[in-house]
Amino acid sequence: MADRYLRLAGTAPGRFLTSRLGLPQPARLRRDALTGPLLHLTAGKSGLDLEPVLARTGLPAGGDSPVAVVLDATGVHDVDTLAEVHAALHPVVRSVADSGRVVVLGAPLDPLDHHQSAAQQALEGFVRSLGKEIGRGRTVNLVRLTEATAAESTLRFLLSPRSAYVSGQVIGVGETAVAESEADRERPLAGRTALVTGAARGIGEAVAETLARDGARVVVLDVPQAEEDARRAAERLGGRALALDITAADAGERIAAELPDGLDVLIHNAGITRDRRLVNMPAERWSSVLDVNLASVLRTTDALLAAGTLRRGGRIVATASIAGLAGNAGQTNYGAGKAGIAGLVRSLAPRALAEHGVTVNAVAPGFIETKMTASIPLLIREAGRRMNSLGQGGLPADVAETTAWLAHPASGAVNGQVVRVCGQSLLGA
Repeated sequence: MADRYLRLAGTAPGRFLTSRLGLPQPARLRRDALTGPLLHLTAGKSGLDLEPVLARTGLPAGGDSPVAVVLDATGVHDVDTLAEVHAALHPVVRSVADSGRVVVLGAPLDPLDHHQSAAQQALEGFVRSLGKEIGRGRTVNLVRLTEATAAESTLRFLLSPRSAYVSGQVIGVGETAVAESEADRERPLAGRTALVTGAARGIGEAVAETLARDGARVVVLDVPQAEEDARRAAERLGGRALALDITAADAGERIAAELPDGLDVLIHNAGITRDRRLVNMPAERWSSVLDVNLASVLRTTDALLAAGTLRRGGRIVATASIAGLAGNAGQTNYGAGKAGIAGLVRSLAPRALAEHGVTVNAVAPGFIETKMTASIPLLIREAGRRMNSLGQGGLPADVAETTAWLAHPASGAVNGQVVRVCGQSLLGA
């Protein structure tokens, strides 16, 4: 369903009216191309060599009306150097182009230096606050890193139109030892096989399309009832369909049998809702949601790792939700399942990498414009759209692009992360 308010707010009379009434003034997000200079700033003394990495973003270096600003704050270690963050961004933040990007680079917190930890943790509050006030479709994110090269795929993503609905996020990047460079920037997944569950329609179909665009051979998995839609999607993408109930006890073993040559990318997207307040929720509504949204993910992941189906250098990306991070009335079952995904990711990620050479991450969508959200009552739907820093709903493509970044061969240094795709929702951290 079209967002008529967003369309109105983009007109001169709409801007005047919304300004006079104190209403949100969302800017239409640019998802095509970002053109303009990139401004590189520093706060504190940094040891990073960022210039080669920033040069590969495709944005020219410059200072006037930048489309992107990268502030290297890895050298911020106390309150005095924290003041340099203000000094660097205060003069330029107003000049950042509409739908522009601000990326702050921070260092991991040092457990032996509470002054450094305090200053670096302060960057999170700074970034999230700036994201909520900067406006005009601009995004602000924080990347914690120790090596510039390891963060290249993350910086390219955050400084591109593909991250249009990702803001207020804190992303940790590990060492380059676990990263891989891609052979083909246009088709980085060429020669790789990706399986997407719940891919016959909606967000799952968008993810499958994006991975296919990036060169992957896509397996479109969905329940037998959706087999016809799955086959149509697979044929359009040059992939194959797999009709399978992901909650079946042997689903993992059956997937492994269907993919004897192995799998490189596993996307857990399948999910259901059975909303009702806990006091009125029968056990079946609870168990069915937990079975699809969490138990099936655990069983299938364990089975595919044990079978060796996921090849070294592989990627697992699961779908969480801001409902699991912030909670949502009427969704105790759904919130529990999606929060469980975050726990799975944080626990499994280091072990999966050490034992299998596979990274594990999650995306957590907020309000995304789908057929399901189009059926929500008007006032609730409008609240969902406006209660984020960008003042609008996201698109399935926004979730798909974030998933594709995590699945990228050069994103091996990103592990154990739960990245919200929610326009910086005003709910949750």
